[in-house]
Formats: sequence, C-alpha cells, structure tokens
Amino acid sequence: MHFLIYTDGGSRGNPGPAAAGYTVNGKSYGKYLGKTTNNVAEYTAIQLALEKALAEAGDNALDAAVEVRLDSELAQRQLTGRYKVKNAGLRPIFESVRRLCGQFKSVSFTHVPREQNKEADAAVNRVLDAL
Repeated sequence: MHFLIYTDGGSRGNPGPAAAGYTVNGKSYGKYLGKTTNNVAEYTAIQLALEKALAEAGDNALDAAVEVRLDSELAQRQLTGRYKVKNAGLRPIFESVRRLCGQFKSVSFTHVPREQNKEADAAVNRVLDAL
C-alpha cells in the first residue's frame, strides 16, 4: 500500500484567515483553519493529510509507505531533522505529525517547487476564496 500526498497551507496575512489543502492519491481536500500563521497552516495540512491516509489504510497502516510532497522548505527540513523546531506554536503540530508518521511503515517528506504543488495550492485558495 502506498500513499502519495501533496500538502499546502496558506494564510492571507500572517497571521490571517488560513486554510489547509492536500491531496491523497489524487483526491483533493481543503479546510478552513480560522486566523493563524502560514507555517501553522502548512503543518496542519500535513497533519490532516496523514490522518486521512491513516483512516484509509485502516488496519494496514503499518504496511503502508507514505510520500509527502510539499512546497514548504521549512516544514520539510524540520520534519527530516535538518532544522530544529524553535517556534513554540509549531511544536504541538510538529509532534502530532511525528506521532502520525509512526503509524506507517515509512513516511518521506520531499520539497517540491510550488509549480508541482498546484492541486494542494488550489484547494487552499478554493477555501479562502469562499470566505
């Protein structure tokens, strides 16, 4: 079992009205997050996508490989251990994401250019444009 995930988060203003967007195996999702920062929105998108993959995998999650592609270089580098999480507001979401990762056989985080993350970005903008 394999999950290919794309994630994006965005806020209009920083902080400002924010949304998370993600795709799991080609299916797109978006969620309004209220007023928060861009980085919190990015991490929340990752969290929501992993929760969705976990629900879809069910009892087979420990056999599932997950590939997360994201355009947030900061989040990718923090989740791969290259950077430390210094922001106290991000720490709880970071820890939640790390716990979710432990529910799968493997999880990788790959930074991609914004141009390769159009569906997740579009999901964010659909939510924010509807406000």
